[in-house]
Amino acid sequence: MIRGMAILLLLQFLGELLSTWMTLPIPGNVIGMGLLLVALLIGWVKVDWLEEAADLLLSNMALFFVPAGVGVMVYADLISREWLPISVGLVLSTFCVIAVTGWVEQSLSRRGE
Repeated sequence: MIRGMAILLLLQFLGELLSTWMTLPIPGNVIGMGLLLVALLIGWVKVDWLEEAADLLLSNMALFFVPAGVGVMVYADLISREWLPISVGLVLSTFCVIAVTGWVEQSLSRRGE
């Protein structure tokens, strides 16, 4: 588990470094996930190395939403003023995600047949 956690943290750190060093508009954790994907595809990192650390993180995922909930409470006045555009954005983006997911699933199921 320590090896898996070290790999995950190292790749996140490298992503943060790349994001800061290259002044990219992409968050470092997203770049770190991309680096993880590349490392898995190339074979530098084995899935077995990460399974235990990933299971631990996934089992405690609810804790990671506490800062986001506090952030929403900090901006409660802004949300109460701008509730309509926020609600429209949420609904439209949800429908877009559902539509794209359905389209991808249909495309993949056609390929499988």
